[in-house]
Amino acid sequence: MTHTLTAEYLFDDLSLAERERAARVEAILPALRAHAEEVDASGQFYAPHRQTLADAGLLGLVIPEAYGGLGGGLRDLAAATFAMGTACPSTALAYFFHCSTSSRGLLALEAIAEGRFSAEEIPIVHRFAENVLNRMGRQRQLLGNFASETAKSSQSAVFIATEAERADGGWVLNGVKSFGCNTGVADAYLVAAKLKGYDTAEGLAMFFVPRDAAGVRERPTWDALGMRGSASHGIILENVFVPDEDALALPGAFVKLMQTSRGSLMGNQPAIAAIYLGAAKAAFDFALDSTTRMRFQDTGRPIATSPFHQELIGKAAVALETARLWLRRQVELETCEPPIADKDEVVQHWRLAKGVISENAFLVAQLALKMTGTSGTANRGVVARMFRDIAMSLVMAFPAERGRLEAAKMITDGAETRTFTVKAD
Repeated sequence: MTHTLTAEYLFDDLSLAERERAARVEAILPALRAHAEEVDASGQFYAPHRQTLADAGLLGLVIPEAYGGLGGGLRDLAAATFAMGTACPSTALAYFFHCSTSSRGLLALEAIAEGRFSAEEIPIVHRFAENVLNRMGRQRQLLGNFASETAKSSQSAVFIATEAERADGGWVLNGVKSFGCNTGVADAYLVAAKLKGYDTAEGLAMFFVPRDAAGVRERPTWDALGMRGSASHGIILENVFVPDEDALALPGAFVKLMQTSRGSLMGNQPAIAAIYLGAAKAAFDFALDSTTRMRFQDTGRPIATSPFHQELIGKAAVALETARLWLRRQVELETCEPPIADKDEVVQHWRLAKGVISENAFLVAQLALKMTGTSGTANRGVVARMFRDIAMSLVMAFPAERGRLEAAKMITDGAETRTFTVKAD
């Protein structure tokens, strides 16, 4: 089936409003594609893309219209990151991390509506939520979202050691954030930290830190295998002051936002998997096109018609469809109204889905590499680039093996594993 919009491969049932938002994404794909090789070769975020995204209104894709955004949701975000992933996965990943920040505003408003905060807490939470949404919508800021750290825990996917200590009129932050995208290019960073004196998730808090704030330094860049232009090298915070108006430091607030989310963590996670599906689709399409155009010298028939290539094509088609269906199901579980599954079921499915999508996307890239032979192994080629980019999915967030283990634990004893822990003083 031929699709007018790239996003229609993932969602063939786009509403009129979703199509209009997807068309904005479609319009910038040529610009992303034109610089994808440069981004990969340089290992740097292509700075003009920031303005390209802003001019298209896409920095506010999932922000309500009341805050200057386009009013999209998770389906829009997954459609956008999938389409961008077919062009430049690095930019798609950086864009995802920007958009993931929106949940800190949207979930805060939902938590207020659900009665999770007291009358005294509501003004503080509401102020922070509007801060997030206005930055992304009206102000069209590009944001970085930093949770991950170099410190690791055997019991959680993300371990928070960065600490926030009370100061006059605000907070002082100290710590190291190892990964989050948009380092050095974002207008501001949203940083997760633990409040001093707390050693449980109740002490997790969120802070907006300007990129050029005193005490903020970039970590050294790293020569990554893939996703090389996502500016993901992280930041160092040394006695960074954050005023109260840029903080959500109420004990328990972070946990309440997580509880409000229908999906894993704070939602939006399926949209990161959509990037890898997009990259796999691009690798497959490139390999199929090139082997269809190339012909055997003796018969004149396309190389793609050989039994060897037919086997690879069929296997890749199955893997692509498997990844697509798992992704669509996850998005459906997180967006369907009324809900068709409880939170534990949604999280359990995501633990499985992330691995299935990643492994099948990587398999497609492997098969595309075999289809194109040695010509596909040039580092500046589409197939090799997508192969390296998708390889990052095997370890990012959590590997498939860990996801299956955690899902199995949920199935057998009903205990959802913790997503965050904090380092005790």
